[in-house]
Amino acid sequence: MLKKVAIVEDDRGLREQLAQILGAARDVHFVGACASGEEALDRIHLLRPDVVLMDIKLPGMSGIECVAHLKRALPSLQIIMLTVYEDSERIFRALKAGADGYLVKSSPPEVLLEAIDDVGRGGSPISSHIARKVVRHFHLVGPSPEQSENLSPREQEVLNLLSSGYLYKEISDQLGIGLETVRTYVKHICEKMHVRNRVEAVAKHGGKAG
Repeated sequence: MLKKVAIVEDDRGLREQLAQILGAARDVHFVGACASGEEALDRIHLLRPDVVLMDIKLPGMSGIECVAHLKRALPSLQIIMLTVYEDSERIFRALKAGADGYLVKSSPPEVLLEAIDDVGRGGSPISSHIARKVVRHFHLVGPSPEQSENLSPREQEVLNLLSSGYLYKEISDQLGIGLETVRTYVKHICEKMHVRNRVEAVAKHGGKAG
């Protein structure tokens, strides 16, 4: 099934580059691009995408503010942040606003397309070194021993690999199980830990802020 994807990016060159990547992909239907958060609030509901690639630093309204507005209006919309920024504050503000994934702009096209597929299946794609930054942050604020006590040994293995920044396919290869099996394990982990996605599961696994 084709996934309809829109872009919110103020850099014209990158906007056109992303449009070319999406336009050439088999399982993606590129529906349009916006150059600002304000334009996105006006047009996204007309473009009706399944997934939005959102620049975090936009002129005027920030990408984080735009995510919060879009998520309130369109709760089922999946939003992946694209950024050159990797500081913890921006990461957590974006996730708190409702972002479903967080990738660096230098990610190769195949990683971007895998992320779009992943988020459409209920995953939460995040660049591996950003995932490690999230985990390091929560390790610093202290352990949370009861969060994952009900997980099976295999689910615990999967969660540990997620916490180390592994992608679903890498977990599949590491454990010798199918990709869909990995997705099923992640779904069960999220249900048992009462979280929405793998980013929250990784965060809870590492510890909690309060």
